[in-house]
Amino acid sequence: MRPRPAFRLYLITDRRLAAANGGIVDVAARALRGAAEVAPPGAVAIQLREKDLDARELVNLGRAMRSVCAQYRAPLLINDRIDVALAIGADGVHLPADSFDPADARALLGSSGLIGVSIHTVAEAANASSAADFVVFGPVFDPISKAAYTSAAGLSELAAACARSSLPLYALGGITAERIGQMSQELNFGYLTKMVGVAVIGAVIGAADPGAAARDLLVACDSAK
Repeated sequence: MRPRPAFRLYLITDRRLAAANGGIVDVAARALRGAAEVAPPGAVAIQLREKDLDARELVNLGRAMRSVCAQYRAPLLINDRIDVALAIGADGVHLPADSFDPADARALLGSSGLIGVSIHTVAEAANASSAADFVVFGPVFDPISKAAYTSAAGLSELAAACARSSLPLYALGGITAERIGQMSQELNFGYLTKMVGVAVIGAVIGAADPGAAARDLLVACDSAK
């Protein structure tokens, strides 16, 4: 049986957003350092999501990120590119909705590789492949760091997705520490048994102090549970 994902905060990269704040590798390191003040190793995972980079550039960035993640025992997943994940020894991959079938990814990664899948509807939550380890549902709220690619699902759809999902679920889109509290207060907590954490981009990558932002999000997650 594959291990359940242990992280509570899933940090998704955006190197353009991080450019004015020291660069994405430095921002990730600061976030992980802050998280380590309040949580054990492995509480944060990082998804390297730089879709416009070619393979060589992504491999080079991935190796630098892998080094940082290793210091804090943070799992590193590569968005979409299974080849890059294998090349750098990443911990897994994250598959967009139009990417590889998770079963095909599992055949390549083996039983120890983490596989996350993006979902946007309750139906997708219900039908998520058992070859995956977790799903990321969103956007729950309007995103902080970029224009919305679809309308925000809202708390009722999040509750329904949690209820229908057979896999651990992370909420994405406009997530802040305050909204984590709102989610735990306004929803019937029984629906959130599958919600094991949150996924963020702008709340940490775009923060003036990424370490404090990651720390606050983890504290909020622990308080909600």
